[in-house]
Amino acid sequence: MAFLMAAYDEEEVSREGAGKGESRTVLRLHPRLAPYKVAVLPLSKNEKLSPKAREVLHLLQPHFMTEYDETQAIGRRYRRQDEIGTPLAVTVDFESLDDNAVTVRERDSMTQDRVPIEGLTAYLSAKLT
Repeated sequence: MAFLMAAYDEEEVSREGAGKGESRTVLRLHPRLAPYKVAVLPLSKNEKLSPKAREVLHLLQPHFMTEYDETQAIGRRYRRQDEIGTPLAVTVDFESLDDNAVTVRERDSMTQDRVPIEGLTAYLSAKLT
């Protein structure tokens, strides 16, 4: 219970062009305690993106507890992963089909990096340790 209470956070996230920001609930669990380490999220539920996203999922599953979600909008899926404490989200977008790279989003800072799929496992391992 102490870990959950210490990790729970609510913050206001401002949106460009909007006056009042949204509230974001985040469970800032240490990666060792997080139930899922990585979420694989296709940008949309599209017949072209799903196969590439599932390929990334199967690449990561032997190494990390991984969640896959293709329901609703990408922003809602990010928020849902933030709420359960998933430290990293891997987004497969239409550029991934051309450049064979994905976008990795960090839960706490919300920063994003573009990472080639062939180096993804090593990149995520370094981020989680």
